Parts: sequence; structure tokens; C-alpha cells
Amino acid sequence: MNIRDKKYTIDMTTGPILGKLLRFILPLALSGMLQLFYNAADIIVVGRYAGSTSLAAVGSTGALVNLLVNLFVGLSVGASVITAQYFGARRDEDVSETVHTAMLLGLIGGVIVGVIGLAAARPLLHLMASPDDVIDLSALYLRIIFLGMPAQMIYNFGSSILRAVGDTRRPLYFLAFSGAVNVLLNLLFVIVFDMDVAGVALATIISQILSALLVVQCLMRSDGSFKLRLHGLCIKKDKLFQLIRIGLPAGLQGIVFSLSNMLIQSSVNSFGSVVMAGNAAAGNLEGFIYNAQNSVYQGALTFTGQNVGAKKYERISRICLTSLLTVSTIGIVMGLTAYAFGPTLLGIYDPDPNVISYGMIRLRVFGYTYFLCGVMEVFVGMLRGMGCSFLPMVVSLLGSCVLRIIWIYTVFAVFHTLNILYISYPVSWLITAGTHFICYLVIRKRLIRRAGLPSQSC
Repeated sequence: MNIRDKKYTIDMTTGPILGKLLRFILPLALSGMLQLFYNAADIIVVGRYAGSTSLAAVGSTGALVNLLVNLFVGLSVGASVITAQYFGARRDEDVSETVHTAMLLGLIGGVIVGVIGLAAARPLLHLMASPDDVIDLSALYLRIIFLGMPAQMIYNFGSSILRAVGDTRRPLYFLAFSGAVNVLLNLLFVIVFDMDVAGVALATIISQILSALLVVQCLMRSDGSFKLRLHGLCIKKDKLFQLIRIGLPAGLQGIVFSLSNMLIQSSVNSFGSVVMAGNAAAGNLEGFIYNAQNSVYQGALTFTGQNVGAKKYERISRICLTSLLTVSTIGIVMGLTAYAFGPTLLGIYDPDPNVISYGMIRLRVFGYTYFLCGVMEVFVGMLRGMGCSFLPMVVSLLGSCVLRIIWIYTVFAVFHTLNILYISYPVSWLITAGTHFICYLVIRKRLIRRAGLPSQSC
């Protein structure tokens, strides 16, 4: 590995954990926030220059997009775990085969998702009870977004490989550049050319193409085991099987999560386009908190994966405790800050007092409880990093998705208010996190017993 690559990678199997974890998650958190800034720029521009209907059209499509992309996003998680384990074990040939299998899989997945999305966008919007004044704009926005799916998937798989070796800085640089392009194109297409939602969608896919090209170039210029050679792209069956073993449960979990979120979005849609706009603005603000917390999840997953590969199981409990304290601090501080400055922040998206009022209903619930989502995801990351993906999928589906669906058809059906609808989230996070904790203790104990080490507590 050359000096340039060593500068960006992190050996997570030795030394203190907190400093390396912070070094890993800070660029990743900033990358996630920049990624979200794409959506924020879309929503802010259409909210201020095209109106609340366009804001609702753009902001209400997230769950539907996630429904179609989450299977391959899960497979990219599998690529990250397998690459991290091989990298920690210093198995260079296996790292290389995983990289080439993952990148080709990402390209194929992007084409598949793009085709399905183009065909299914409008029928799915009908299923979500999208209002008549919103559905045409939403369908147009989605069809353009799905044209950019191959680029998005290539970036997702490429950045997951870089994360596996500890490189979270270069993806940040790529997103910073493409994000600036996205914002400038948003302003140009919407304000100057009056393209409405089509303009923000087009700006988004152009920026995604730039990100994909940059991450591919980065992998091709690397000299380490994760170097990408275009002529070497192929599907290695054993690596594909491992990616599927780890990634498929994660992807299926994401799909069912999206289904439950689509059901909740449909419930929000029943209150009308103004409530949809307020919900979209508040949801976008919460996305910044989620991305910061998700960086800790990625850190827990990658640190655990490298140490499992290196057979340093004694470090797992310290990774767990450090990650839990970090994610809780981030979630509480950011959640309370978002609620305290909610009216001002929501006003950036749409100055309509009614939109702000409805957005604050959501922020009131999520601001105090969002850290529970981070705690839940850290345990999921620990389990996946240890090579266990099916169990957290089952627990998450039952604890979060099924519980939310039951909540909608029982509690929400009786008390038909936004507050009651939103409370389903923290209730499901708390129950699911507790169950994941028990699963984590069982799986970690099994690993330690196999290694002949003394038991530890998280």
C-alpha cells in the first residue's frame, strides 16, 4: 500500500478505540450530512420558489425511493463487512476479489432499480394515497431520480469499500464537490429556468454521477489490496455468497422498514398537503441527526468487522461501550438543539406558519427520543460486524416494522392525531434496542467462548 493510501486508511485492531472511532465517524457524519444536503437543497429551493405543493411532492418520496434501493444498499453493507474482515486479516487477494465483485454488483443493481423505479413510480404513489395536487409532480421527480440509480449504486458500493479500510475522508471530499454542484444547479434550474421539481431532480442525478466517477477514480488509483481494475470486474461466487449472507438480511430489513415508513407516510398524507410539507421539512431536519448517528453505526460495524477478522475478540466490548456513549451524546445534543431552534430551522424550508406548526409536532416527539434510534442501530452494527445479519433483521422487523404497523391499525385508528402517529417511532426503537442488546450479549459470548477468552460485559 502506498503512502497516500496509508494516510487515509485506519488500522482498527490496535491502540485506543475512541480516538480512531472519532477519526472514522467525523468525516462519515459530514459525508452523510452533505448527502442529506442534496435533499435539503431540493426541498428548500422548491419550498421557497415553487410552493408548498412542490415541497410536498419532493419531500414525500423518500420512503418510496428507499423501498426500491434498500436491497442493494443492504448488499453494500455486506460488501463493507466482508472487506473489513479480510482487510483486518491481511488477506489481500480476498479483499481484491470482494472489491471487484461488489462494484459489478452495484452497477447491475443500479440498472435493475432504475428500470423498476421508472415503471412503478406512479402506481406506488397511488398506493401511498398521494393527493391529486401532488401526485403528478411526485411521479415526474421520481422518474428522473431513478434514471440516476446506476451512479448512486456505484457510489454506495465504492464508498462502502473505502469505509471498510477506514477511509472516510475521501468520500467526504467527493461529496463536498458534488454537493456544491448540486446546489448551484438547483438554483439555476429552478430559479432561472423555472423547471420546478424536474430541475431539482436533474441537479441531483448530475451530482450523483460526479460522485460515482470520483469514487471509481479513487479506487482505480489506489495501490493497496482494494485497487479497482475495470478489466477485473467479475462476480466471484464465493464472495457473492458472503455478500448475500450478510447483506441480504440487511437489505430485506431496509425494504420492510421502507414499507412501514410508506404506511406512515400514507397516514400523514391523509391529513393533506400542508401537513405533508411540514412533515417533510421536519423529517429532513431529523435526517441530519440520523446521519450523524448512522456514522457511529458504520463505525461500530467496521471496527467490529476488522477486529473479528484479526481474531481480536477481546476488543468487541470496548467498541460497543464507546459507540453507545458516542451515539447517545450525539443524539441527545442534536435532538434537543433541533427542537429548540425548530421554528427557525423549519422556516428555512417553508415560511408558511401552518407548515412550521405541523413540522413542530413531529420535532416535539423526535427531538427528545431520537437517540434511541442511534442506540438501536449501534447494536445492529455490532451484530453485523460479528457476521450475524439474519438475527438483527428478524428482531428489527418484529420490533420496529410490525409494531408500527400494528400501532397504526390499533392505537392510531382510535386516536387519529399526528402526535399518536409519531409516538410509534420511539416506542418501537426502545423495544427493538432492548432486544438487540440481548442478542448482542449472546453472539459476543459465543465468539469469546470459541476463542477461549474470559467473559466481558459491554
